[in-house]
Amino acid sequence: MPPTRRKARRPHAAAGRPRLLSDEVEARLVAASRTGVAVEIAAEMAGISRSSFLGWMARGRAEAESRESGGAPRPTEDEYVALYEKVRTARATAAARAMANIRRVADGGIVTKVTTRRFRDPATSEIVEETTEDRTAPDWRADAWYLERQHREHYGKDAVLAVEITGLGQASTANEQPVDLLAVAERLDKTLFAVEYPPELEPGNVVEAEFIDP
Repeated sequence: MPPTRRKARRPHAAAGRPRLLSDEVEARLVAASRTGVAVEIAAEMAGISRSSFLGWMARGRAEAESRESGGAPRPTEDEYVALYEKVRTARATAAARAMANIRRVADGGIVTKVTTRRFRDPATSEIVEETTEDRTAPDWRADAWYLERQHREHYGKDAVLAVEITGLGQASTANEQPVDLLAVAERLDKTLFAVEYPPELEPGNVVEAEFIDP
């Protein structure tokens, strides 16, 4: 009697196993990245681990750079390339939006309050409506934040002082005393940067007016 041949069976663990990088997980990662949250938080919002997220991004970046260099595309990496490009665009959008808000704060002029009042003009006896706006003043700290992070080599807290305060680039001599950068920073904070906007205005004359109910 010939021996019975049995059909090979697939490993049970592989059958019905859900794919970790699903369309829903990708959508959650992209949406979270669009808000600008940290990688850890984006991974938590998508229900995956940080290492999985970073691993997918690394695979996508490696394949994208390989393709840009002329390498043959690997179809098995398509989903990771798509995730990488979508997340990169989303995070860039969040960064641009945040930087625009920082520029608005630095430049000032953001409307914070609108007040409308009606009163009777004593000269014409007509009802006059007047609208005033309160706007934010320019804030140098927003500019300082930008310079410290975008141009760290020149304005960061750990930047090296390239030009000496008293020498403008001249070589220092053995008799010169080292500059106390901390003391200089404290003096600047009390003088140059201690500017309040807007400056106080001289008190003006109040025009007599009769207020009436709207």
